[in-house]
Amino acid sequence: MQFNRRIFSKRLIITGWAIIASSFISNKVYSKTNYKVKPGDTLSKIAKNNGTSVYKIKKINKLKNDLIIVGQNLTLPDPTNFSYRDPIKHIKYQNKNVNVDRNKWECVIVHHSATTRGNASIFDSSHRNRGMKNGLAYHFVIGNGSDTRDGQIEMGNRWLKQINGGHVKNSYINEVGIGICLVGNFEQQKPSQAQIKSLIKLIDWLKSSAIKKDLRFAGHKDIEKNLCPGKNFPLQSFHKKYSV
Repeated sequence: MQFNRRIFSKRLIITGWAIIASSFISNKVYSKTNYKVKPGDTLSKIAKNNGTSVYKIKKINKLKNDLIIVGQNLTLPDPTNFSYRDPIKHIKYQNKNVNVDRNKWECVIVHHSATTRGNASIFDSSHRNRGMKNGLAYHFVIGNGSDTRDGQIEMGNRWLKQINGGHVKNSYINEVGIGICLVGNFEQQKPSQAQIKSLIKLIDWLKSSAIKKDLRFAGHKDIEKNLCPGKNFPLQSFHKKYSV
């Protein structure tokens, strides 16, 4: 068959659309969120706490029934209403089931995980192994692309239940402070642009909609003597943006 400019252009257009379509389909099906089943978990509980459905969890993990066992690793689908463009769209949806105690919260405390990877489930297991009965010390976790998508916000059990954090040693700060952890070691590298965007969106939403009042901002090292959230986190810029 003769291969001329017109045929080449036509194939190029078709190929381009095929790549875009396959990418779209992939994003709808694939998720990087890894979850380790812990005692007391059921598929319905996991689905509710992570803003998805039992059907979607079973489909993405090819489960034939609802049976799961402690220690089993699951891949969670993207939360309902998840959007790269609006990183808190799914958080707003999940928050509809939360009875927010607006009188309780006074400040936001930002942390880094000081690890190269992780997510809410991984940190939850780690914190439980350290004797924290409520598991995950933070109220929210923002992923770095390792075990969730880059910039993906996860809502922790402490926010769902509106209970004290476990993210600082100061008990009063844990009572009134919303703990947000960005995955990464910011002594060694910078947070991603997606993480910073999500953090700003999350704090703005907490202030304007969820809590509906000004919240003081602090990095962990503003509260206690340590390096968190790392020398490469733009702490001064956030202080300037959220100074009350």
